[in-house]
Amino acid sequence: MRAIVVTEHGGPEVLDLQDRPDPSPGPGELLVAVEAIGVNFRDVYEREGKGTHVSETPHPAGVEGAGTVSAVGEGVTRFGEGDRVVWSNAPGSYAERVLVSEDAAVALPDGVSSELAAAAILQGTTAHYLATSTYPIQEGDWVIVHAAAGGVGLLLTQIAKRRGGRVIATTSTDEKAALARGAGADETIGYDGFAERARELTGGEGVHAVYDGIGEATFDESIAALRPRGYMVLYGAASGPPPPVEIAVLNAKSLFLTRPTLAHYGQTGDELRQRAGELLGWVAAGELDVRIGARYALMDAARAQSDLESRGTTGKLLLTP
Repeated sequence: MRAIVVTEHGGPEVLDLQDRPDPSPGPGELLVAVEAIGVNFRDVYEREGKGTHVSETPHPAGVEGAGTVSAVGEGVTRFGEGDRVVWSNAPGSYAERVLVSEDAAVALPDGVSSELAAAAILQGTTAHYLATSTYPIQEGDWVIVHAAAGGVGLLLTQIAKRRGGRVIATTSTDEKAALARGAGADETIGYDGFAERARELTGGEGVHAVYDGIGEATFDESIAALRPRGYMVLYGAASGPPPPVEIAVLNAKSLFLTRPTLAHYGQTGDELRQRAGELLGWVAAGELDVRIGARYALMDAARAQSDLESRGTTGKLLLTP
């Protein structure tokens, strides 16, 4: 089979398309013929060897995808050959075939294609836990969604509106602002002076929560945009990690600061399936729009990651084996 391998830590050029032996499922594993692969900043961090996603090289790339089960290992009870599944945590997913733990696999409902599933599962379950668990948005709450035209941002905006929230979306271009409004954003603003503008829009009070996947470039103003007892939810660091925070900064308005990760909001197979099941149910019913920003051949994985890093993309980027 063909697979993308991270040959060493570095830029997109370290991604290499290689022929590798077909894997065989062990106990509790599924062998899946991959039909669509999600491209994520997590993959970039792992390629660069930064943050919490550090693996020894060489190693196969990617963690997210969807496809059809072609074989199952001993002890597998929930899936059989021919079942359609999606996953967000199976190392080596930039490949034509991949091994997926039974606990990491989610059954695909009718009406959801492999492309839509791969485009939704990681970023969609991230948006789900952010809006329903990390800071559970209540009716009438004002929230800021940064990078609102990105993969997480578009889904998070829609889920926030489902819960009755009022969304201030930050974007970098008029085109992206239009996409955010299409997802339901109440207000769209740029990044320059966004904290002051957010306070104006909320009558001087500030927002209940900021969902920030950008990091260093937006962190200080995100803190400034919050009302007393507001939640600073830093779920990513596309611009780099913010500097250490003085506790006094939080004390000034009794703020909450959290750095959540999906692994802790889907610690069991049951919790993961509950989140993913609700998410995919919305997709199947046409109640959640999943935007695919671009598709690339597997051999073009380096270009896909480079485009993602440029932050010029909207929606989800996919690889197709």
